[in-house]
Formats: sequence, structure tokens, C-alpha cells
Amino acid sequence: MSKAIKIFKTGGPEVMEYVDVEVGEPGPGEVRVRHAACGLNFIDVYFRTGLYPQPLPGGLGQEGAGTIEAVGAGVTTFQVGDRVAYAGRGNGAYAEERVISTDILVKLPDSISFDTAAAMMLQGMTVQYLLRQTYPLKGGETILFHAAAGGIGLIACQWAKALGVTMIGTVSTDEKAALAKAQGCAHVINYKTENFVERVKEITGGKGVPVVYDSIGKDTFTGSLDCLMPRGMLVSFGSASGPVTPFGMNELASRGSLYVTRPSLGSYIATRAALEATAGDLFAMVESKQVTIEINQRYALKDVGQAHSDLEARKTTGSTILIP
Repeated sequence: MSKAIKIFKTGGPEVMEYVDVEVGEPGPGEVRVRHAACGLNFIDVYFRTGLYPQPLPGGLGQEGAGTIEAVGAGVTTFQVGDRVAYAGRGNGAYAEERVISTDILVKLPDSISFDTAAAMMLQGMTVQYLLRQTYPLKGGETILFHAAAGGIGLIACQWAKALGVTMIGTVSTDEKAALAKAQGCAHVINYKTENFVERVKEITGGKGVPVVYDSIGKDTFTGSLDCLMPRGMLVSFGSASGPVTPFGMNELASRGSLYVTRPSLGSYIATRAALEATAGDLFAMVESKQVTIEINQRYALKDVGQAHSDLEARKTTGSTILIP
């Protein structure tokens, strides 16, 4: 038997149970992976609370890294002993081992550790599609990125700097402001003590920014719109403060023909070619040391309840991993 985290109902961190599971053998197109590390992401909270529904009982976790222990029929591109990593497309990463389709796996370069891979696959590929695909930055732009000291935010600070982009980031404490600044964020706003809309207008000389990347949701949505220049784009990619309140389309017209998009990673890695290109870009940034993955919290898998509590209380910075 193997250990995994399962939920039998939705709710708070206490609904996650550390249980014995029968993993079984991989079927056609599948492999069995023994995890060295698993990633913790806010999307896991959405599934745990029921904001994002899934059949119950179910697993949690969308990101992991480890070694292939067995391969199913028809698998030719992976073999036993391969170092692999993955993110997205189905829960179940909170486990010592799991059977998983090869569709979402990528081989891990020897230069990247399992811990780093588990901490960066979902967050790093998210930053890749945000900055390079959803609103492709060319360099020279000034952008606004909320939660700049989080796992996604710290990667974005470094990636934006590498692209020659001036990043304005929001944070909730002075300690987080220092962390974001150290990772390349040009201007940091503590939204607890400053009005971020006023500060963005001040920094940009009243022009606003062409794009806002917002994972906070309800609490920042309107303010994010107010930070945009005419024909700017709000990229709403998370709901840490709750779902965005329904709004009228005139809110976009009255602010200058704005765009709003709600992307998700799955759409950007839906094909093998797209997955390998997105992951390959991330690997290149990490191997070249233009991006360093900050793993600031580690928890044993059995202590995942505490990890979720700390994440929701915004006590964490950078990336967090779970060790089976």
C-alpha cells in the first residue's frame, strides 16, 4: 500500500485525509511515478473548498516530480528510471506514487532537482504563458502584477526583468515588498498601506499600464481595471480573495475599450508540442539562472493541512513543496 491525501467532502484543511491507497499498474499510455516532491498551489485550495468541483472522493494536487517505476503498454518515449515532472490536467499529486498519463509528463533535465521541479512546473509554466503568450511582452513595457511575493509572483519578477520589462508589484507586507524587490520587481506597492491604483498612476505619469496580471480576484478586480490604459488587457488568472463579482460590459467601454481574459494553464499546454515548448522555455530560464526558484516552505505530505492553512493566511512566500 502507498500513502496519499484524499478528500471525501469539501471544506477546510481538515477535510484532507492521509490514507492508504492501492496504486496499481499503469495501463496503455500510462506510467507509475514515485514522487520525490509535490507542489502546493492555490488551485488546490479551490478544489478542496469546492469552488472548483470534482467527483468525490478525490485526490488533490496538480504538480509533482519523481522517477518512473513502471510503464504501460505502448509507452515508447519514457522508460523506467526516467526523471520526470508534470503540472495540470487532473488532481492526485498529493501522493507517494501515482499512475499518470504520459500526455502531461516531460523529462526533467539533470541540472534541475526534483524539489525545484515540483516547486516550479505549474507556477513557472503559468508565468511563461502569461508573459509570453496571453499578453506577449516584448520589452520596454511597464506592467502591474499582483501578489508579487508569491510563488508565481517571484518567478514573474525575475522573468519580467530578464525581458527588459518594468514590473510594478503589489504585496501585503513590507517583508514581502523587500522579497519582491530583491527578485527584480522595479516598484513595489504595499496595498495594505497604499492605494495601488493611485500609485500605479503616479509611477506611470497618469498613463496606466497596458496589462495587469491579477490572481487575487474579487478584491482587486475593479482597481485593476482602473490601472489600465485605453485598450489595455486585464489577465485574471486566479481568485485568491474570491470569485470576481459579475460586472457589466460597459465597465470595459467606459474605461477605454478594455480587454479581460480568464486563461488557465491547461489551454496553453493542450498539445504535446505546446507542453514541450512551454516547459522548455521554463527549463531554459532556470538553467541559465535568469530565474531562480525560491522554495521558502517545505512540509511533510502528512502535514498538508498546515500547509494549506499557511497558504490561505498568506503566511507563505515563494514556492512551497510537500515531501512524501
